[in-house]
Amino acid sequence: MSTTAKAPGSAGRVLLAYSGGLDTSCILAWLIEEGYEVIAFMADVGQEEDFDAAREKALKIGAKKFFCVDLRKEFVEHLIYPAVQANCIYEGVYLLGTSLARPVIARAMMDVVVSENCQFVSHGCTGKGNDQVRFELAFYALQPDVKVIAPWRDSVFYERFAGRQALLDFAAEKGIPVFQTAAKPWSTDENLFHISYEAGILEDPDTCPPDDMWKLIKGLSECPSTPERISITFTKGIPTSLLIHPEGTTSASSATASGREVTDPVEIFLTLNALARKHGIGRIDIVENRFIGVKSRGCYESPGATILRKAHMDLEGLVMDKNVRALRDSFVTTELSKILYNGYWFSPEREFVQSCLLKSQETVNGRVRLALVMGNVIVEGRKSDTEALYDAEQVSMDSVTNFDPSATTGFIAIESIRLRKWGEARLKKGETVKPESVYAPLPQL
Repeated sequence: MSTTAKAPGSAGRVLLAYSGGLDTSCILAWLIEEGYEVIAFMADVGQEEDFDAAREKALKIGAKKFFCVDLRKEFVEHLIYPAVQANCIYEGVYLLGTSLARPVIARAMMDVVVSENCQFVSHGCTGKGNDQVRFELAFYALQPDVKVIAPWRDSVFYERFAGRQALLDFAAEKGIPVFQTAAKPWSTDENLFHISYEAGILEDPDTCPPDDMWKLIKGLSECPSTPERISITFTKGIPTSLLIHPEGTTSASSATASGREVTDPVEIFLTLNALARKHGIGRIDIVENRFIGVKSRGCYESPGATILRKAHMDLEGLVMDKNVRALRDSFVTTELSKILYNGYWFSPEREFVQSCLLKSQETVNGRVRLALVMGNVIVEGRKSDTEALYDAEQVSMDSVTNFDPSATTGFIAIESIRLRKWGEARLKKGETVKPESVYAPLPQL
């Protein structure tokens, strides 16, 4: 693409994923310069944003139209809740907050692509990151004929705007107001589920994030030392009620009369976010493996999501069959997490895996009591009136009702058959029971 301005609209109509920041504001102006008629799109996925200011800015730069779509309910019900049901997690730590929002945003963008007859769609994702993959795979799955303009992969664009200063100069030339972030040299992405921090000073994995970087969650020195108690009710693995106990109340039954109950899906999540932020819950700092093959350092705040995952996993211990849970953990959890992280939400494999997930959650009905204090989510009890597989009398050390202890002798005899044969073979080879024979060699340090 050339740097010579072309007739407005001569190149076609493009829908731009617009954030209001320096990059996408410059991309908007550049696309107009290249002859495109640009429609700016902004998704409300729960981030703290001045949407009116963003609209005014986009239209002032030259966008033909501006769409801002409230996607919070869709985000919670169609992405966050399945992730909670599956206990989704990436590399054992990351709760996938950025990944979760991308399918919702992409779907809504394709709605506008169709209604506004756009031939192109564009975004400001870096050429080294995951989001370019997530967005574009979703675009192509939903509208296979759409064409994508990815400026940060276009050599003409990234050679012209080789650094931040070049973008700032272009913004000044075009009269684009920008917010200088030199005092906070990192990149963020925020939604209802979380906020992420990366790049800038965080690219050194041994650099401690400054205290003023964290936006959502209080540091432990600022948190109350008195626990706050709540109860979360799940129906088929989905949180359907949040009860906040009055101070000094521990049991759910006594809290029901005078506690505050929240049942709206979005409000449940917003309330859990507020509680977790207050009590320092949900910060992580990791080095992760991006889908494209590079490692990156990311810091995340996932407040309400951290509480929900802990509560949901605990309730499953009470109500899920052992083998169903093992299969879900070994397959559905890992695969849905990878699908989310890598950007394959709109895919046949996601439909298949999610159908398995729904079956696994049919019995996840009940209530979990929790205490929130000093960065910790402490489970204090759980109950299910219809699905509990736990039998207190059967497991009691003081009773033999419903369980014949002598039956365990036969169980052990059967389970030990192959181990006895393995042991006999070892002894025939002259191996002993000394440490050097029965343990793996120690690593040579």
